[in-house]
Amino acid sequence: MQEKVVQLDQKEEKFVYTSGSHNCGGRCLLKVQVRDGRVVGITNEDDQPDTPSYFQLRGCLRCRAYRDRLYHPDRLLYPLKRIGKRGEGEFEQITWPEALDYIADKIKQVMQTYGPEAIYLNYGTGNAGQVSERTWLKRLLSLYGGYLSYYGTYSSACTSIATPYTYGTNQTGNSREDWVNSKLLILLGWNQADTVWGTNTSYYLKKAKVAGAKIIVIDPIYSNTAVSLADQWIAIKPTTDSALLAAMAYVLITENLYDMAFLNQFCLGFDEQHMPEGILPGNSYKSYILGLSTDKTEKTPLWAEAITGIPENVIIELARAYGTTKPAALIEGYGPQRHAYGEQIARSGPVLAAMTGNIGIAGGWASGKGNEARNHFVAAIPYENPCKAKISVFSWPDAILHGQGMGGDFSVQGVNCLSTNIKLIFNIAGNCLVNQHSDANQTAALLQDESLVECIVVNDQFMTASAKFADIILPADNMMERNDIVQSWAYGDYVLYMNQAVETVGQCRNGYDWVSDLAERLNLKDEFTEGKSLDAWLQYLVSETAKQNPGFPAYETFKAQGIYRWQHDRPAIAFENQIANPSKYSFPTPSGKIELFSARLWEMKKPAKIPAIPKYIPAWEGPADPLIEKYPLQCIGAHSKRRAHSTFDNVKWLEEVERQAVWINSIDAAARDIRQNDRVQVYNKRGTIELPAKVTSRIMPGVVSVPQGAWWMPDSQGIDQRGSINTLTKYQPTPLAFGNPQHTNLVEIKKV
Repeated sequence: MQEKVVQLDQKEEKFVYTSGSHNCGGRCLLKVQVRDGRVVGITNEDDQPDTPSYFQLRGCLRCRAYRDRLYHPDRLLYPLKRIGKRGEGEFEQITWPEALDYIADKIKQVMQTYGPEAIYLNYGTGNAGQVSERTWLKRLLSLYGGYLSYYGTYSSACTSIATPYTYGTNQTGNSREDWVNSKLLILLGWNQADTVWGTNTSYYLKKAKVAGAKIIVIDPIYSNTAVSLADQWIAIKPTTDSALLAAMAYVLITENLYDMAFLNQFCLGFDEQHMPEGILPGNSYKSYILGLSTDKTEKTPLWAEAITGIPENVIIELARAYGTTKPAALIEGYGPQRHAYGEQIARSGPVLAAMTGNIGIAGGWASGKGNEARNHFVAAIPYENPCKAKISVFSWPDAILHGQGMGGDFSVQGVNCLSTNIKLIFNIAGNCLVNQHSDANQTAALLQDESLVECIVVNDQFMTASAKFADIILPADNMMERNDIVQSWAYGDYVLYMNQAVETVGQCRNGYDWVSDLAERLNLKDEFTEGKSLDAWLQYLVSETAKQNPGFPAYETFKAQGIYRWQHDRPAIAFENQIANPSKYSFPTPSGKIELFSARLWEMKKPAKIPAIPKYIPAWEGPADPLIEKYPLQCIGAHSKRRAHSTFDNVKWLEEVERQAVWINSIDAAARDIRQNDRVQVYNKRGTIELPAKVTSRIMPGVVSVPQGAWWMPDSQGIDQRGSINTLTKYQPTPLAFGNPQHTNLVEIKKV
């Protein structure tokens, strides 16, 4: 895959292999056609034949449309300094030395006055490369005394925290090539057709279907995954997935379709005979399901029908199918756990996997987070943050308002409590400062108050909703304007070298260059750079990677090929060793077993919101909330195939593929005299958005969907004119993970 240069009508043309580094759900090998220094085409490795051991990494429409983003007229080209009020978007052009002098002075001032816990590097996924801007800033701030860091992600906070309470790890998924061994695949809130979920995931699901697997999709929306792959679509009310799984467990128990031998041998807490010592009777999972616990309610399919909107007979048939078809895989997407009590769905799925004995076997699936049970080491830039304080990725507004004294009850880890509020924010390659965070109006008001956060630095390519709240904006180079190394997204046995295709425009700079200059102003340049150029650091990463991967190519070879693929003789099976050889291998939990009952959660003594066994807990702003009388529609924020979160929202080519519109069922639309393409307002007490209506039978009645990621653009009356769902979402972190509940919203809709 060497770079190829040809002459075409006296013009130089070359083909460069690179990849995408944004958080799109896939990592693909892109073949970029460059003519006279300009990208003129983007394809894939079509010169490489597909074979059983070598699948082309085909890019989706997002990267295919990347030229419109690369050459967008709104690219930020120069450093900017705020001249108006925060959030007004008024800036003046300054020089790089002026910008870096200002930032260095703020770092020194905040560190001296408040200490490292006052400096926060906000979550952002616009650049996931191994030598991204945020990596270098983490290294520099670590050398300077540290910074307040975070744990979790906006995507998977609840399942990342909750799954280990059952299994002790998040590596609970078999590798994708094992799906062909499944006879039944239940996809719960998982729309990989749009989210991608690892390049070529659709291909592996299609292979399973061809091999005879039945595919059932459970989702409020008749998604593109359901359209293209499902044998059955089951519509479910948002926030009620745990009720469905509890009712399925009821059928498995009462019809004796569960694997008692598996539960007895490998699990803790299923029934009263397998509970930790000292726990009072009635606290096992089986007791909860059969109505023998404190709530005295049997979790029957009829009980679940009233909650989920799924007919009783459909729940019974689904449970019987899962209980009698083996091997089977219940795969949970991240959407269901992004709600008020999202931790419960992340722990409910593994119970059913255990009840059916689908753990540790080919064609099965342990459920929960589902990270692939296979590791590939790729080296990272070294740094060690001396500041041990961490907060949940979603809880930074609390740390701004009352950080000093904030402790574990507000997500703090690593220290007993924070010593200060956040005073300096770096928002690097991300739009979570406003756009992707809950309650955009409230968040904007918080950031506008300069008595709270004293300085906000943004590094981006466009004037996003978050960038408008910066004091200093630094223009970033583009993924096709730099060299980098990027790993596969979630699933995939490969690592990619990103070759620079074209020169950087304007005064945009690579992160290593400007952070090195910032390091010089903090008297840390020698220690920060170690005398290495960016290319030398990339060579270091390849060398360190090769030490743990025999056969990994030399730097120049890897760079020329653009990719290295790991080869495996067989699929990876999560917990295969524990099931096949339990005397030698135990689960990485305190008990060494699958903990359906968690003593650690029991000891928290918060059973109403953090129960020791997975339960259905009615969500605030869910279907059981009395507020539904005023706001009768449940609103979710599905992922759109035309965006990667908020990345690509300004790409006009992708607007032609799928415009921003609110999905509403035809029954709900008729009741409001709303017709296709009508301009409507979606609103609740937190705000109002205005956008076209997509009237369709592909979403269940009582539910509407505003595709997440649209850029927040309020008019003079505060009405968002683009359709950012976070105008409507509530800032209320989940109880255990302190995660993002952004699919938990009640709204009303009216025609403009």
